[in-house]
Amino acid sequence: MAKKRNYKKEYKDYHSKPIQLKRNAMRNKARSILGLKVGDPREADHIIPLSKGGTNKKSNLRAVSRTANRKKHQK
Repeated sequence: MAKKRNYKKEYKDYHSKPIQLKRNAMRNKARSILGLKVGDPREADHIIPLSKGGTNKKSNLRAVSRTANRKKHQK
């Protein structure tokens, strides 16, 4: 019989890693800079991605819909 997966443990182990905590903090900071409140369906989009040397400065951020932000990632 197959062993049951412990999804809670897997989630905690993945989301507690320092790199994930740093990414979450950066994403939350960008939302705060743009003034996006909890429940706002828009996302903070980095014109120059953080992974390519972009920053969280307001000049590098824009509020876009989730769909538009996800399409940008697929390029």
